[in-house]
Amino acid sequence: MTEEPTAPEVGEVEGATTATTGSKTDAELADLKDKYLRLAAEFENYKRRTTKERADLFKTANQELMVALLPVLDDFDRARHHTKDTEDAGTVRESIDIIHNKLQKTLNQKGLAPMEAKGGAFDPDLHEAITQIPAPSEDLKGKIVDEVEKGYYLGDKVIRHAKVVLGQ
Repeated sequence: MTEEPTAPEVGEVEGATTATTGSKTDAELADLKDKYLRLAAEFENYKRRTTKERADLFKTANQELMVALLPVLDDFDRARHHTKDTEDAGTVRESIDIIHNKLQKTLNQKGLAPMEAKGGAFDPDLHEAITQIPAPSEDLKGKIVDEVEKGYYLGDKVIRHAKVVLGQ
């Protein structure tokens, strides 16, 4: 006669399979936890690194501008030294004009551009209206009559709005 498996034997086999599956699931869970912790640590390192790189970038950007402006500062020092005993206003004016042109050229090379506003139409994205006065001529009604403070672009971005007087 053949013996049929009894219920306890079948349960033992099933219990062993469940234990094997349970340990396999635990191993997968531990592996996933490990991957998660590594990924979280890697992300924190990435955030820290990019923050540091960004701070360094701002420092070097300022450094580059300062190095470009040093020759202008040297010119101011030389002009002050050579014109301190002069009574000739023309010489002082000429020194200032030379330095002004050099400063303007240096800033233009770094991307600074003045805004042309006088006589143009008022644009609230570019201009700040200080006051309104009666227009000196009919064609200046609703337009910019005077520029109190010049506006500037750095690249395509407005870094200072022009302060203007409008004609009504």
